[in-house]
Amino acid sequence: MKLYYSPGACSLASHIALREAGLPVDLVKVDLRNNRACADGADFLAINPKGYIPALVLDDGAVLTEGVAILSYVADRAAAGLLAPVHGGMERYRLLEWLTFIATELHKGFGPLWNPATTEAARAAAVDRLLGRLAYVDGVLKDRPFLTGAGFTIADAYLFTVVGWAGFLKLDIGHLPHLAAFQARVAARPAVQAAMKAEGLLG
Repeated sequence: MKLYYSPGACSLASHIALREAGLPVDLVKVDLRNNRACADGADFLAINPKGYIPALVLDDGAVLTEGVAILSYVADRAAAGLLAPVHGGMERYRLLEWLTFIATELHKGFGPLWNPATTEAARAAAVDRLLGRLAYVDGVLKDRPFLTGAGFTIADAYLFTVVGWAGFLKLDIGHLPHLAAFQARVAARPAVQAAMKAEGLLG
């Protein structure tokens, strides 16, 4: 498999999941400004016409896009129950609930903060809304180490990646201690360390 990624972007969640699952993958760094693979200049739009990462090229040549889809694919190819509860039970639907929340309320919530054209008023409104959502997550993490309970899942990889953007964007989340503890706990995992090192995110 090949994972097309950009360092520290949402593709980091897929990268972490692949390493947690122990699945072999080749990494292809993408220059998103020019839609080119950094190593050989290949046209990334030929891989994913949507023009964004992640994109996962499977061994049979099929291309899978969208982070939640890739995370789910990886979880289903990991050892049973390693990164996601088994299908059919309420625990699996709780995982889907979290993946949806992270994608729509957190991931997209950061969008205006990356856009230099965002007005100060719009940015303030986006920050207020985002901090409210993060406060909710902080409360959930008060009595559990990971989003769905005691075990690390693909939702935790996604949350870790998205919350990590706060530092780059100078968004103060110091008042959310349980979320900060979660970030530290996930960052210490060997697979996460390996993924971050491979992407050049560790000093």
